[in-house]
Amino acid sequence: MSKPYSQSNKERILYLLKTRGDLTATILGEQLGVTMMGARQLLQELEFKGLVSSEKRVQGRGRPKLFWSLTDKGHSRFPDRHSDLTLSLISGVSQALGAEAMEKLIELREEQSLEQYLLRLERHSSLRAKVHELAAIRTEEGYMAEVETVKGGYLLIENHCPICAAAQACQGFCRSELNIFKKCLGTDVKRVDYLLEGARRCAYEVSLKACQ
Repeated sequence: MSKPYSQSNKERILYLLKTRGDLTATILGEQLGVTMMGARQLLQELEFKGLVSSEKRVQGRGRPKLFWSLTDKGHSRFPDRHSDLTLSLISGVSQALGAEAMEKLIELREEQSLEQYLLRLERHSSLRAKVHELAAIRTEEGYMAEVETVKGGYLLIENHCPICAAAQACQGFCRSELNIFKKCLGTDVKRVDYLLEGARRCAYEVSLKACQ
């Protein structure tokens, strides 16, 4: 007898919780095209595996709603690129060559990334097109990026950080990436959500106003 729901729906739930944050079974069911009970069944199976957890929350009047979110184990399904090796290399460079050498490596990575990004962005003339192209590049690199139009510009959202372990060990990588965005887009870019400060994602406000 076949199962009523495929494994792909479970993966889609993990993806939705990763990219959209905490959601109810009702909303997940609507996104998947299944009933609320069907979504809840999938969530309970994922909960049994330790990938999701739930919490009751009061929103306005009425009964509390059950919101589902990823656990640490669930987040780990979206891998950090070679985190053990990366941390070992960072530690080795810092200990053997000092902080100045680490900064030099970050600068070199920044120059190389900037060159690659500019090659992709140079074919676009509008800021909108450039921001969407940058999001596409970052998605290819594992950041699960997307763009939202907001008042005064755009919001570049990165739902995953594939170098999170490296960034935690050396936040110079995060500073460097912000510099890259500013130089690529030629406009003011401000980080408004930061994974390393407890947010579920990193997000950047891209201003329509060009850098002075």
